[in-house]
Amino acid sequence: MPLRRTRYDDAASRSAAVVIGVYSTSFGWACRLLGPEEREHVRNIYALVRVADEIVDEADESWSVADRRRMLDALEEETARAIATGRSANLVVHAFARAARLHGIGDDLIAPFFASMRADLTVDSHDDASLAEYVHGSAEVVGLMCLRVFVGGDDATYARLAPGASRLGAAFQKVNFLRDLRQDHDALGRTYFPGLDPAAFSDAHRDVLLDDIDEDLRVAREALLQLPPSSRRAVWLAHALFGELSKRLRATPAAEIRSRRVRVPDAVKARIVLRAAVSGGRR
Repeated sequence: MPLRRTRYDDAASRSAAVVIGVYSTSFGWACRLLGPEEREHVRNIYALVRVADEIVDEADESWSVADRRRMLDALEEETARAIATGRSANLVVHAFARAARLHGIGDDLIAPFFASMRADLTVDSHDDASLAEYVHGSAEVVGLMCLRVFVGGDDATYARLAPGASRLGAAFQKVNFLRDLRQDHDALGRTYFPGLDPAAFSDAHRDVLLDDIDEDLRVAREALLQLPPSSRRAVWLAHALFGELSKRLRATPAAEIRSRRVRVPDAVKARIVLRAAVSGGRR
């Protein structure tokens, strides 16, 4: 049974859209290609993700790890309470809870997300097992939350497409790890890729990491082609933008990746957006 919509729900969703507008550009481009309902709920999901991410990543040395942990814990508790009751005085949490209640997003996806955010407060390097766990919680579950929205409650379709959605989330996260190698190490004191010394980062390291990312993108593409038309174009666009980033990273010397953040120029983004709009995400 659909949940009754109120003016407060509208205000919450608009607040989530403001958060997305401030923090995300490529995501905003992709989001515009979603159907109206899917667009609203995906923004609601990502807004909470951004808030949690800012708690752990905000570059403010006066904000202690203990204070960040308390705020993150409080955000997780408020999210659980809002999902249970359907209400929150925090507009972003309220918007997320509405999306979660409508689409069956439960603790199996939410708890790993907050666990990965919490890990960023204390873990500064990873082995293979801890990286896989971190990527699952920080990225794969976000893709799965969005998939819940895209399939509109169809559990069989969700189960069939979930592995591809997870691989797409993992690819996005690993591309960003590679792009942010300098920022993560120098500003945040973190190294995500196991055994990688950023100071000794080489073209060979780059290619091994990108081979893994490109395989994630390949598997994800097979799943995105099976998405409903209301979401396929937007996911195809996101996939294409990160595929372009992977290509540009592979063409960039490792020393340069270590010194600057590789980006897709706006003119190239615009061409990719147009291609997604015209093709409907079918190719």
